Amino acid sequence: MSIYWQGLTEAARLLLQGNPEVLEIIYRTLQVSGIATLISVLIGLPAGTFLALAHFPGKRFVISIINFAMGLPPVVVGLWVWLTLCRYGPLGFLGLLYTPAAMIFAQSIIASPIVTGFTIAAIQSLNPKIRLQILALGASRWQLLLLLLWEARLGLLAAVIAGFGGVISEVGASIMVGGNLKGYTMVLTTATVLEVNKGNYELATAFSIILLLLAFLITAFLTAAQQRGR
Repeated sequence: MSIYWQGLTEAARLLLQGNPEVLEIIYRTLQVSGIATLISVLIGLPAGTFLALAHFPGKRFVISIINFAMGLPPVVVGLWVWLTLCRYGPLGFLGLLYTPAAMIFAQSIIASPIVTGFTIAAIQSLNPKIRLQILALGASRWQLLLLLLWEARLGLLAAVIAGFGGVISEVGASIMVGGNLKGYTMVLTTATVLEVNKGNYELATAFSIILLLLAFLITAFLTAAQQRGR
C-alpha cells in the first residue's frame, strides 16, 4: 500500500508546486482530449440524430456497425491512423504523424461512434407519440428537431460524457501516432506508461492519480449540467 500513498503524496507535491513539466502535460491532455471530444460531438450528434429519425433500407445494419465501432480497440485505430499518416500513406504528405493533430485524429475516430451510438439510443428512447404531438401543434421540421433534441438532452449529455471518457483514458493510439515525445505529444496516459517502463512507479502512480482527478472534475461538471437539465 505504500506505493499508493507515495504516489498520492507525489501528485499533491507536483500540483501544489506547479511543476512546469506536469502542467504542460496536463494542458496537452486537456487540449488533445477536449478537441477530440468536440470533433466527435460535431460528428456524432448530427449522425446519431439522423440515424434515429430517418427511415431507409439497411438502417439496422448501419446502426449495428455504429454499435460495433463503439468498441473498436484503440491500438487498432492507432495502427490504421499510423498507416494513413505515415510517409507513404494516403495522407502522409500532410506531415501529421507524431504530432498532437495525429492524436486528435485518432481519438476523434475512437469517440465519434460512442457519441453517435449514445445519441441514437437517447432519441429512440423518446416516446413516439411526442413527435405526433409536436407536429399536431403545427411545428415545422426544424422546430420538431430542436424540441426532440431538447427532450433527449439528458441522454445527449450522457453521449458527451461517454465520448470524453473514451478519449481521456485512451493510451494505445496516442502512443502509436503521437510517439510520446516529451514536451510535444506526451499526455498523462502515455506519461504513465513511460514511467512504468522506466520502473519509476511512484511518479507513474502520481500521473495516474492526476489523470483520475482531472477526469473526475470534468465528468462531475458535465454531470452537474446534465442533472440540472432534469
